[in-house]
Amino acid sequence: MALSCSRLCSQLSLIRLWGLRTNRTTHGVFPPSVSCQAGLSLCKLYSSSKVKQGIGRHVANKLQKANAKYESFLQRRFPRFFQLYHTFMEGFKLLFRDANEVRRIKVQMYTDGVQRRDLPYRDLEKLRQFRRNMIKAIPLVLISIPPFANYLVFVLMYFFPRQLLIPHFWNPKQQLQFRGVYHSLRAQHHRPVLEGLQRTSHQVKDGQLQGRLKDLCAKVQNGANPKASEILAVRGLFSGPPLGIRRMSVEHMVSEISHLSGSVQTQSAGFHIPCLGSRLSSWPNQRHVSPLLFLTPRLPGFLIGLRLNSHALELLQLDRALSRLGPHQLSEAELRHACYVRGLNADTVGISQCREWLSQWLQVSSSLKDSEVSLLLHSIVLLSANSAHSPSRH
Repeated sequence: MALSCSRLCSQLSLIRLWGLRTNRTTHGVFPPSVSCQAGLSLCKLYSSSKVKQGIGRHVANKLQKANAKYESFLQRRFPRFFQLYHTFMEGFKLLFRDANEVRRIKVQMYTDGVQRRDLPYRDLEKLRQFRRNMIKAIPLVLISIPPFANYLVFVLMYFFPRQLLIPHFWNPKQQLQFRGVYHSLRAQHHRPVLEGLQRTSHQVKDGQLQGRLKDLCAKVQNGANPKASEILAVRGLFSGPPLGIRRMSVEHMVSEISHLSGSVQTQSAGFHIPCLGSRLSSWPNQRHVSPLLFLTPRLPGFLIGLRLNSHALELLQLDRALSRLGPHQLSEAELRHACYVRGLNADTVGISQCREWLSQWLQVSSSLKDSEVSLLLHSIVLLSANSAHSPSRH
């Protein structure tokens, strides 16, 4: 007991001496009591922070070891469930990383006063893709919040991965498979769009433009790939009626109905309603163009028009940013993704064909004004309908 008291007194003496030596000024020293109190408080703060850091590291190490044992157990006993678990955890890591990247871009836009249209290509693409992913991922995140609810997410991942999950939660095999599925669904609308363009050509009063549009549609329907110059030759038809993005649906349907009504008046009472529906379904309207951008057509007409216009302008801004960057600056993965977004099934063609196709696309988009974005949307069909291994050719 005496030994411990002597040690305590010696430590206090050292602290007091340390306080006296470190608190000297040009006019003297601080009082001993003040020096001692300052030294003791400093030691207390220093030791408490060290203890907190040590406890934090200890807890983190314990959690890492427990997680490693849990993953090892799953990998040995339940390998298929472990694949789902691993994909789920890696997906959340990628999602949070993208969220931090988007936050950085937003802060930079606010602090530097940068407009969205002036952002670099990769930043624009990150914002576009993150917004689309979050719309689909928010329900998944909300389901995962309650304790042990992540097991329900694993069940959903197993049975409905394409419908419920974003690409962050797909394994490499699923990503390749699901991109092919989505492209085949998009390609189902190629033929209705082309048939609608062909029917619309009869409404064009300018004989020269009418002939160019007919030749363009016939060339694509016969399995050939049009040139950028041939597409731009009919650009004047896509800034207003009948093919402007805001007039596509209503004007075409009214024209077709009036045409059919006239034919009914000259015929006997043998008109069949299914015939009317079949002909209207082939008319070019916003519900056929929306799936080209992976947008749902199951919305009211005015909402479809607003969404189409917004996404088309966003795609045009993205093309302008890509032209500033230069397509040759893209990596192979970025190049294939850029082609896929614009209508090409890039997983089935070579990298050189991807570069050539994207160059043709940028020749068209770089010449368009904001009022001509309808032609940009139709170019998804005109340029990709006859690309190699495209399902729409058969």
